[in-house]
Amino acid sequence: MIPELPGAVPEIPVSDVEAAVAYYRDKLCFNLDWLEAEISLAGVSRDHCRLFLAGPAFRQARGDAGRVSLWLNLKSKAEVDDLHRAWRSAEAVLLSEPESKPWGLHEFTAADPDGNRFRVFYDFATPEREGAGRAGCGLRAGSAAD
Repeated sequence: MIPELPGAVPEIPVSDVEAAVAYYRDKLCFNLDWLEAEISLAGVSRDHCRLFLAGPAFRQARGDAGRVSLWLNLKSKAEVDDLHRAWRSAEAVLLSEPESKPWGLHEFTAADPDGNRFRVFYDFATPEREGAGRAGCGLRAGSAAD
């Protein structure tokens, strides 16, 4: 039986792990789960979203570098708009306003001070497309392995 996959936990490259923790906590409303300043690594979370913030010392020791883009899939257009308003009120770095795109996503883009991007979206076109694709690895679409 193939196991069900958990949610991924992205590693976000940051220039200063303690400053990044403050930004994610104060501007993006994440909780600090743990901080290991001596290795330049922290865990933050909010609701079902969990991230690792990795500073230069941690990343260089493992050969990791570069910025990342995270896509946050919310449950409705209203939730996208609400999160944009909340982050704007907290003075987060917002790169675009919420907008419904021709490709079926209602989205906006935000960033952290290190240039990592958050694409916050609701996929309003998927219900229209359901049934067009099939799950791989012997799984049925929308179900776990038997």
